[in-house]
Amino acid sequence: MTSFLIGAISIGTVLLYGCLGEMLMEKSGHLNLGIPGIMCMGTAGGCIGIEIYMNGLANPEKPSWFLLILISVLFSIVCSVATGAIYGLLTVTWRCNQNITGLAITTFGVGLAEFLMGVYVSRDRFDPAGVTISRGFVNDPNANGFLRVLFSHGFFVYFAIALAVVFTIVLKRTRVGLHLRAVGENPAAADADGINVTGYKYGAILIGSAVAGFGGLFYTMDFVKGSWENASTIEAFGWLAIALVIFTLWKPHVSIFGSILFGGLYIVASSLQISSQNNPYASLIKELLKLLPYVITVLVLVITSIRKKRENQPPASLGLSYFREER
Repeated sequence: MTSFLIGAISIGTVLLYGCLGEMLMEKSGHLNLGIPGIMCMGTAGGCIGIEIYMNGLANPEKPSWFLLILISVLFSIVCSVATGAIYGLLTVTWRCNQNITGLAITTFGVGLAEFLMGVYVSRDRFDPAGVTISRGFVNDPNANGFLRVLFSHGFFVYFAIALAVVFTIVLKRTRVGLHLRAVGENPAAADADGINVTGYKYGAILIGSAVAGFGGLFYTMDFVKGSWENASTIEAFGWLAIALVIFTLWKPHVSIFGSILFGGLYIVASSLQISSQNNPYASLIKELLKLLPYVITVLVLVITSIRKKRENQPPASLGLSYFREER
């Protein structure tokens, strides 16, 4: 159970970053289905940054852990924000359809990330399995199970939780959060009140993209301990992160617990000892279990639609382009 909870929190952190990034964009009225592509670009950027550092700047015998994190984070932010900026240019400035643009960004981001990983990240000069940004506070496998569940994670796990708390405070308790929610609910009214609608939309998209990119970086350089052989699986986590936004009812603090639940549901199939020798439907059962997060999300969406409580509904202008000339 201890190992299962640790795994649920770790994989849940990937979802939490993606969820927070998407949630911030949706609060501004933008449904960004390009989150999977942005997360993949965050992965590619971080890996390229580490490749540059390890093969050109670092002491090969004793690389700096601090510089390793700093450079990987900076490159991850640059790549994910650049991808988000393309989405912002298309949907905010040129007012393209958000759904189609998001899907195009996902296709573009996933494809470009795979290209960059194959061309610029070499495996012959440097073993990726030897690099990880994971440094837990409790690393003793014989330590108390409760302590291991809480403190055996790397820095990025606690940073994600802190971000969720900060997002909650900013959205609920500050003028910036109030303005952002106003832009997402009624951009015309916000514009009439003197709020810079375009600025808030771009700000939410760029910051949200950077946060989502952290999810891809965390998955590769922490959860799988520095291996990017299966980096393409990040796309699946991107779609789960979008589903998690609906499950948590657009509330950042709820996403902390929702991400752990989704993480547990994602790995429960591999954690159960279902033998294909004793059960011919073992592989089918495992695949069906992987659908649990999506099934639960659909149920939550149906329930909230029936109850129609305003605080549990998405922003009123979500997915709609704002034309100032029509105000």
